[in-house]
This record gives sequence, C-alpha cells and structure tokens, in this order.
Amino acid sequence: MITVESVEQDSTLQTAVTRYNDLRMRDALGSPALDSEQALEMLALGEVIIRKAGYGRQLSVRSARSAGASWAQIGAALGISKQSAWEAHARWISDQAEQHRRTGLEGFDAADEAAARALLEE
Repeated sequence: MITVESVEQDSTLQTAVTRYNDLRMRDALGSPALDSEQALEMLALGEVIIRKAGYGRQLSVRSARSAGASWAQIGAALGISKQSAWEAHARWISDQAEQHRRTGLEGFDAADEAAARALLEE
C-alpha cells in the first residue's frame, strides 16, 4: 500500500519531483494510462513535494534571518507580508517542537526551539 510516509522516507525532494513529473506526463498524455497504484503514488509524491519544499522554505527563512534579513525582506522574497512570513515561521518552529515531543527524535528539542525562537524575535 502506498502511503505518504513510505514515499517520503524513500524519496529526496529531487527524486520525488522527477518521479512525479514522469507520472504526471504519462497521466496528461493518457497513454499508457496510469493504474490505481501509480495514480496513488503520484498523489503521495505531490504531498511529499509539498512537505519537503515547505521544510526547505523554512530552513531558507532561518538562513535569511541568520544572515541579517528583515521580516519585510523575507516577506517580499516570498511574495507575502512580513507578518505572514513571521507567522508561518513561528508555526513551523512550534510544529518542529511538537514533532520532537511526539517522537523524541525528529524536530526541535528544547534547545533548538529556544535558538529558533530567539532568531525569530531578533
């Protein structure tokens, strides 16, 4: 059974995009038609791409903040307001901390969360 978790674990962003593009092109051309497993794989790959790109986006925001970029500059680079950029990053930090509380391995431990929040507020 195809799940987003299994696809995410087995794929980098680049491999997910490549496979998604291959399946999407086949689907668009309709020849040969995708079977149900391939269609579900394409759906899971789309979600993996969104997740991995979103994580990469927030890492880039953190890098921009570390390099001295303002929230107004970050918002402009993302095509959103500085408030929206700040709020999205704050949510990401909370999500990372919650993930660590749930798994004990992934995400931000207390020290990582504190460092991320300090950079958020600088």
